[in-house]
Amino acid sequence: MKANKQMKSVVEWISPKQDERGSVWEPLDAERLQDQRNVHIVMTEPGKIRGNHFHREGVETIAVYGPALVRIREGESIADIVIPDGKVLRLVIPPGVSHAIKNTGVRPNLLVAFNTTRHDPQVPDTVRDILLLD
Repeated sequence: MKANKQMKSVVEWISPKQDERGSVWEPLDAERLQDQRNVHIVMTEPGKIRGNHFHREGVETIAVYGPALVRIREGESIADIVIPDGKVLRLVIPPGVSHAIKNTGVRPNLLVAFNTTRHDPQVPDTVRDILLLD
């Protein structure tokens, strides 16, 4: 997926399949999978925040398993999205769009993130931008 200046964030609810063992869901669809250069799985403790940044070049796709609060700043617009417990939200976030995710639950929660750029700890693609505080 090639980013362009007109690209907007995409928000998609995912329906996990659930049974007595738990739930399963696909964090990324097949069309977007071929463009990914990085994947990471994140467990976040209750009340803690991930993100609070934007990417210079990479398009990041994040699937978040709630409960969580997601805040996105796109230009002058700020949007809050509440993810209920057990629900899954997929976000496709273009470069320059700030994002933060807060675990609003009482147990660790899970997110899976993909990015179209490789992670280079010496030259990170992220720029700090505080949207949420602990």
